[in-house]
Amino acid sequence: MMKKIEIRWLSQPEERDYPAALSYLRLLYDEHVAATRVNELKRAPIVEFKAKDIFRASGLSLLGISNAHVKKDQQKIQSGQPLSPLLLIRDAAHGKTTVADGYHRLCAVYSYDEDAIIPCKIV
Repeated sequence: MMKKIEIRWLSQPEERDYPAALSYLRLLYDEHVAATRVNELKRAPIVEFKAKDIFRASGLSLLGISNAHVKKDQQKIQSGQPLSPLLLIRDAAHGKTTVADGYHRLCAVYSYDEDAIIPCKIV
């Protein structure tokens, strides 16, 4: 039986994750709404969800290992480097969860364990 790989996490998102989330959210919302959501994320507590549940709630497709960003995050997992928690937005109007930042990390983690518990901030 193969030994399960431990996926390590930072205690808080990296500072660069918030501008990345803002860049993406500005495609979905106007500037003010996007900035407000990012500010809410900064204040939100860390919560945990299973990788498979985040995929189901988001409706996103799983990116394969041929994606350079997924591959980079898989290498981090293999080497024991901690990953940054995901930033999620609840879109109640559409019944979905938007992955504002961390899609590639989510795909990398899922490729190891679909039941992996992922720390997130969600608003």
